[in-house]
Amino acid sequence: MEKLIITPREDKAITMTIRIDRVLQEKYNELSAKTNRSRNELIGMALQYALDNMEITSRE
Repeated sequence: MEKLIITPREDKAITMTIRIDRVLQEKYNELSAKTNRSRNELIGMALQYALDNMEITSRE
């Protein structure tokens, strides 16, 4: 019989505090209710999307 090998879980998530406009928070609350996803999950998705799709240009 093979052994069940359990390794420590990598905790990749961190807690971070940010300040956002109240209207933005309300929009995420509404989106959370409509999609049945947590506000935290939606903000994480939006941050990842921004990183994946941003373009940095130099000032000329």
